[in-house]
Amino acid sequence: MKIARIETFYVPPRWLFVRVESDEGAVGWGEASLEGWAEAVDGAMEALKDRFIGHDPFAIEDIWQIAYRGGFYRGGPVHMSALSGLDQALWDLKGKALGLPAWQLMGGRVRDRVRAYAWIGGDRPNEIGEAAQVRRDQGFSAVKMNATAELDWIGTPRLFDEVVKRVEAAQAVGMDVGLDFHGRVHRPMAKQLAKALEPLGLLFIEEPLLSENHEGLAQIAQMTATPIALGERLYSRWDFKPFFEAGAVDIIQPDLSHAGGLSECRRIAAMAEAYDVAVAPHCPLGPLALAACLQLAATAPNVAIQEMSLGIHYNVGHDLLEFITDKDVLSPVDGYLPIPEGPGLGVVIDEAAVRKAHEQRHRWRNPIWRQKDGSFAEW
Repeated sequence: MKIARIETFYVPPRWLFVRVESDEGAVGWGEASLEGWAEAVDGAMEALKDRFIGHDPFAIEDIWQIAYRGGFYRGGPVHMSALSGLDQALWDLKGKALGLPAWQLMGGRVRDRVRAYAWIGGDRPNEIGEAAQVRRDQGFSAVKMNATAELDWIGTPRLFDEVVKRVEAAQAVGMDVGLDFHGRVHRPMAKQLAKALEPLGLLFIEEPLLSENHEGLAQIAQMTATPIALGERLYSRWDFKPFFEAGAVDIIQPDLSHAGGLSECRRIAAMAEAYDVAVAPHCPLGPLALAACLQLAATAPNVAIQEMSLGIHYNVGHDLLEFITDKDVLSPVDGYLPIPEGPGLGVVIDEAAVRKAHEQRHRWRNPIWRQKDGSFAEW
């Protein structure tokens, strides 16, 4: 069996799907989505097409190593996202060709389901409470939300009180809560806010500082009992290594469409296990990215919870479940997502719908956020 074709599809709202087909007709799908940079990743896929057309699709590890090391320059979001989509597609193809889930090919599963959370928005406590109730009705028992819209160098008790009230509004409808700082916060403010939030019993605080601030993150981790989560802007096991060594993180959030796919994220999870660090994969993306995450959850014992974007339309009318035919596979039940039983990644793509959506060829770009003083704010 040889790889005969590698195709990419721009799928609204902001995704890039990868389809790999063998000369014997076996097909696998993956997701190389890198929000706002689809064209760059698509360009990187051209090099992978040139290198791997005619290659054995079952030789996934050999393909991964060549794709990572063979171009001399390596790493970073664009290269690793392209590799991620190809890697996912190869696991899907191999599983479907053999009639086995990817988790079965990787040694079997350690769990039947994984807890899930979804994002909610809102500036006022009543808005947060209503959004949390919607998620509860969808089958979730946990949510993530912005820490606050205005995060600067220093804070005030009034600001901290507002954050606390928003968290309590979500907790009042029975939700566990994670707070995302988005790396907007400078260290003086992060210290204050982490201390104020500690009595709330949060699931985690995410990116209290930007991940390039290794020293500051290690300091914050030593100051609070609330778990520190980060990792969506890290792209390989080498990127995660200094955070493990510094004791700066409690929960890592590799994105299986950014950090080398299922193959690399499985290695990252194994590294994390050695440091007693939990895994909560980042996934505000599409159905293939989520399906790959669930294969990781099936095989990695330290996966704690899974992010998903059910019902978030990004104002363009497309949703996570639109492009799969078996929607129940990616629907939460009693706060959990089941581990897919189907072959490969365990989802069936509606290829006709994908090809039709590709005709729109989205040009999604990250929104730009600003503080009240007009300065740039991280998203």
